Amino acid sequence: MDITEVRTWVMFYLISFVVLLVATVITTRNDSRLWISLTLIIIVVGINFYMLFSELKRYQARKAFIRRMSKFDDTRADTDSSGHRW
Repeated sequence: MDITEVRTWVMFYLISFVVLLVATVITTRNDSRLWISLTLIIIVVGINFYMLFSELKRYQARKAFIRRMSKFDDTRADTDSSGHRW
């Protein structure tokens, strides 16, 4: 996660926290709306796992790219047929 993405993640988790609080309030009431809170919890947890796995995939792809770039063969010099570097 880059520093520029911190605000996005903070807002995402604040919204997730509020949705979980609403689900908790719905659960603590003795209404017949327990399925609404269960659906909200499943959606929030599912989205969080999806975002976490996509962020881990992106991190691994970036790490593999950096590893590939660091193995770039830079040992031979770029010279022309007369031996001059260009």
